[in-house]
Amino acid sequence: MDKPHVVVMGSYVTDLAFRTEKLPAWGETFMGSGFQMGPGGKGSNQAVAAARAGARVSFISKLGCDPLGDLARKLYASEGIDATHVYSTTSATGAAAIIIDAARGENAIVVVPGACFELTPDEVEHARAVIRHAAVFVAQLELSLPTVIFGLTLAHFLGVPTILNPAPGRELPETIFPLCDYLTPNESEAEILTGLRVASLADAERAADALLARGARNVIVTLGAQGALIKNASLREHVPAVDAGLVVDTTGAGDAFNGGLAVALSEGRPLVDAVKFACAVAGLSVTQPGTAPSMPQRADVDVLLNGSSGSSSPVEF
Repeated sequence: MDKPHVVVMGSYVTDLAFRTEKLPAWGETFMGSGFQMGPGGKGSNQAVAAARAGARVSFISKLGCDPLGDLARKLYASEGIDATHVYSTTSATGAAAIIIDAARGENAIVVVPGACFELTPDEVEHARAVIRHAAVFVAQLELSLPTVIFGLTLAHFLGVPTILNPAPGRELPETIFPLCDYLTPNESEAEILTGLRVASLADAERAADALLARGARNVIVTLGAQGALIKNASLREHVPAVDAGLVVDTTGAGDAFNGGLAVALSEGRPLVDAVKFACAVAGLSVTQPGTAPSMPQRADVDVLLNGSSGSSSPVEF
C-alpha cells in the first residue's frame, strides 16, 4: 500500500545544544556538561518525524549554500524526504542555540532563522502540484508570516487539510484562523493567541473555544504532562500523555507531536486516535537526545501504542 503524502512547509536551522546545570547570568561564563550539533528547525523536525512515522514527505524550505545547509540536504536524502522544493540562497543557513537543563531535560531556545526566512510566496506557488496531491499540509511560524499565510491559503484553496503549529508563539491576524483545519498551540502559545491564562484543562478549553470562535475548525492544545485537549464544534476530549520511558531531552517533543499528528490524519484515523498516535510519537522522542535524531521509527510507535494504556509523562510540547 502506498504511503500517504504529507507536505511540510517550514524552517531548517542547525541546532547547537548546550547541556548545563544552570543558566549563566548576563556577563557570566559557566562551564557546561555537554554539547551536540545536529539538524533542527521546527519544519524540518516535523518533516523527519512524519517520514519516520510512516508518511511520504515533501519539504518546502530554503537553505544556504554552506556546510550547515549541506547537513540538511544529507539529512533529507538519508530520510527519503522529497527536497525538490528546498531552495538555495547565498544567505547563511540558520541556527538555534538550545540550552538544556542537565537534571530536568527542560530547555530554552534562541532561533536565528537565516536562509529559510527568505522563502517567498512565489517559491511556495512553484510547489502547487506537490501540495495539491498531499493528504495533509503542515506549517509553523519560523518563516515570514506572509509566506506562512500564502502556504495555508494555497493548501486551503486546493482542498488539502491544514495543520498550523503556531510556534514560536506570536499574535496572528484574524484572517489566518479560518485557514486552519487543525491548530496545535501549547499552553504558552494558546495564551499568546487568546490573552487567556492556560494553567489547567478548564483554562485550555476556554482558550480552545476562543480559537474556534475565530475560525479554526479543530483546536488541539498540548499540555505537557497532561497530554492534549481536543476541541471542536462537536467534540471535547482529553488525551493523556504517553509515558515511553525516562525523559532525556524535551526539545523536539512538539515537533514530534505535530509530525505524528500529520501522519495519523493522512492515514484517515479519527481525530482522537490521531492525537493518541501523536502523543506516542512525542513520548518516544523525549527519551532520546536531540531534535531530528530523536524522532522515533514507526515500528517503535506501534509497539508503544499496542502496549500502553496511556499515562502522564513530564513532556512539554
